Amino acid sequence: MRNAHSQPHPSLQEAARALREGRRGRADAILIPFLRQNPHDANALALIAESAMLAGAYLQSEGFARRALAANPGHQAARWTLARALVLQKRPEDAIAAVEPLIAGAPHAGPAMLKAGALDSLGDYEGALAIYRHQLDRRPDNPALWASYGHVLRTVRRIAEAIAAYRKAIELDADTGEPWWLLAALKALWDEDVPKMEAVLSRPLPADAASYVHFALGRVLDEAGRHEQAFDHYAAGNRLRLPPEFDPAAIEGKIEQIRTLLTPAFLAERPGRGDPAPDPIFIVGLPRSGSTLIEQILDSHSMVEGTSELPHLPALVRDLLEQRENRPGAAYPDLLAGLPADRFAALGKAYLDRARPHRKTAKPYFIDKLPHNWEHIGLIHLALPHARIIDVRRDAMDCCFANFRHCFGKGHPASYSLEAIGHYYRGYVDLTAHFDAVLPGRIYRLEHEALIADPERETRALLEALDLPFEEACLAPHENARAVRTASSEQVTRPINSDGIGAWRPYAAWLDPLRRTLGDLAQ
Repeated sequence: MRNAHSQPHPSLQEAARALREGRRGRADAILIPFLRQNPHDANALALIAESAMLAGAYLQSEGFARRALAANPGHQAARWTLARALVLQKRPEDAIAAVEPLIAGAPHAGPAMLKAGALDSLGDYEGALAIYRHQLDRRPDNPALWASYGHVLRTVRRIAEAIAAYRKAIELDADTGEPWWLLAALKALWDEDVPKMEAVLSRPLPADAASYVHFALGRVLDEAGRHEQAFDHYAAGNRLRLPPEFDPAAIEGKIEQIRTLLTPAFLAERPGRGDPAPDPIFIVGLPRSGSTLIEQILDSHSMVEGTSELPHLPALVRDLLEQRENRPGAAYPDLLAGLPADRFAALGKAYLDRARPHRKTAKPYFIDKLPHNWEHIGLIHLALPHARIIDVRRDAMDCCFANFRHCFGKGHPASYSLEAIGHYYRGYVDLTAHFDAVLPGRIYRLEHEALIADPERETRALLEALDLPFEEACLAPHENARAVRTASSEQVTRPINSDGIGAWRPYAAWLDPLRRTLGDLAQ
């Protein structure tokens, strides 16, 4: 964003140009010595804040941006960087406060969309919708606004309006990509859409946009029973998303690090050091394992509130990695070994503080169903020793193939190849088995197939494990009208069913790489 203040020093103009061109190293080589000589220069501080954010150092970015604003409270670029850094730290309330002064005079929709996204993450869906409607009145030809508007409409189950919003985004720019996939996820694409998507793919497209269209085509062809063609599109979409440097087997080394550190002796030396609050119920597992259904069942209970997938535990880990104040250079989880006793309680309290804005009721317990938190079971135990942990496990072939054919926007690169998702599933099974051994009874495991076969028996057993009284409403989760933000929002509106069981079998001929990686875990 532009600034209403003096022209920057020529060397700062060069640094800004280097950042725009993706040459962050060159920008830092200019900015660091400049700031040694001019530590209060707002323009230089704003630029290095942007550089830190691009490097993933969000805490540092926040610090530099705040220093820039202290030197020049009207520095719009610094404020914009601060707001984005706070969003990336998963601090939506702080981000809203930071971006608010930019919205009225902004020449583009960015600040308003940032606020709307933050409100969405906090569960203020009406507030987010109001912003999108206002922006669409001003910018009706903006396809990104229509798509974002559709996301919130889908969350609050205004499905017909969501479909119309996605269709409008496609009408304005069919090459955007994502709206095609979102329509496919809602089962709102038809045979006549297939040639339209094929025409889109015939044009030069960014990899991200093309990937969305491939996944959408795969889903339509899948439902039509054209499995070989569907698989080709799933595979093409995944190839476009898999980072070239991604190592499918790296998860195994990470699991070994956790097992090596979090031994019975290590855990026994740190009993009860975390925050004593019993409020959180963590639902862990792989994505597409049925965790949203479990959240829906528990949210139907009078004592439990579902808050969806909260990003705060990984954010706290990232903060630890960025700070590394106790052991410079240490990696996670090894840096846990050097934390002082009271730091675990502080981490637990920080998690609860960040989760609090997501809690909209007075219910005593809340759910965090971020699946990847299985990697952080040890930290949960240390920071929140009275939190409950539920491991939702789905058949390996079904679960891994469901990940492979789902287009995750970001954050789950293991889903982008059959070998990678197989390694990830094996790592998950190995690590949870480790915690079963070193923390017996700490994790409650619920088999997805068992729940589908006998919902009442498994629901009663789950509630008993959580020390909750049985309530009939938990047997009809599809009647729970709460907003659902995850990819399973459409499935949980239907009665419990077995539709997804065995979904991999029509694709068995192409799944040998997955079967080999899973080994004895595959059927």
